[in-house]
Amino acid sequence: MKVRFRTRKLEKQYTHHREAEKAYGKEVARKFIQRVNIIKTATDIDELKQLPGLRCHNLKGNRRGQWAVKLTGFHRLIFSLEGDCMEIARVEEVSKHYGD
Repeated sequence: MKVRFRTRKLEKQYTHHREAEKAYGKEVARKFIQRVNIIKTATDIDELKQLPGLRCHNLKGNRRGQWAVKLTGFHRLIFSLEGDCMEIARVEEVSKHYGD
């Protein structure tokens, strides 16, 4: 899949590890970059859903149409799919799923 980012800040955090570390801490930053790389190599959403440990799932409610993959126990990477064949993943945010 091709990967796009909702903001330049997210893209910079992906391309510059230190920026991600400042924003999220070492473990979440490492997982963020790793998960984006996994999304890039996937051919479609079904492939992502089958990968163990990612817990890739579609979201509901006001996040309908978006997907999430697990980064750590509390953090997840949220993305949406674009394009005629849903071949583009747009990284929306890194979210602390359960609050503080």
